[in-house]
Amino acid sequence: MTATTLDAVTDVVPTAVRTRPAPAPTPFRRVLRVELRKMFDTRSGFWLMASIVIASVIATVLTVVLGNRDTLTFDSFAAAIGSPMSIVLPIIGVLAVTSEWSQRTALTTFTLVSSRPRVLGAKLINIVVIGAVSMFVALSVGALGNLVTSLITGNDAVWNISVGAFAKIVLANELGMLLGFALGLLFRNSPAAIVGYFVVNMVVPTLSGALASAQQWWADNAGWFDLSQTRFLLFDSGLTGQEWAQLGVTSLLWIGLPLLIGLRLVLRSEVK
Repeated sequence: MTATTLDAVTDVVPTAVRTRPAPAPTPFRRVLRVELRKMFDTRSGFWLMASIVIASVIATVLTVVLGNRDTLTFDSFAAAIGSPMSIVLPIIGVLAVTSEWSQRTALTTFTLVSSRPRVLGAKLINIVVIGAVSMFVALSVGALGNLVTSLITGNDAVWNISVGAFAKIVLANELGMLLGFALGLLFRNSPAAIVGYFVVNMVVPTLSGALASAQQWWADNAGWFDLSQTRFLLFDSGLTGQEWAQLGVTSLLWIGLPLLIGLRLVLRSEVK
């Protein structure tokens, strides 16, 4: 009798269900800020960023000391600074991704922010902004060198870089950073991605030049396959319509395709 009564009461009184409110998603602005800080708050990251200014100053000083001061122009300083920037900036793009795996922080990062595309999107935005700001800083150092040269020689400073030419220089370096970012996603290993970058920018052009000297067809069409051949035209001269098309095709081939493959691997792979 008692058991029957208790069962009846249990059936009537509903069981209390405890619900826990879902936490609000991390704001994307905070993800951006954290990913930016992660690029600076290690010794290697700090000195890599500092090397942008250091390399610009060294290149400017060497240009003033060793160059013919009577013929130096703003373009001379931009060309001198462009060489180290073309090496440092892509490495920043590589390490923005691969540092998560080399420092074994990927599991923590993707646990705190479970949406991997948001983390990768924040990294991508940060490297694009850093690339643009770095070029402004580098060319500001070059402009200072140009003014110092004019004071030393007594000649008027020659400012022979237009806004369009500067924009193309920034674009060329941004493409280098994006290539490093794409290779970082693809390999998720710093040495492998850095070596891959230098293969694309040094070994492939050498092989392409050797093949062009032996095959006329390749000499006529290498621009559709060799990213370096078209990207470095941005530093030197204006591009024709065909050369812009070649730049777009080679960028899709060498940057877009590795980026898509690497993104798929990062999104689907198990992080340990």
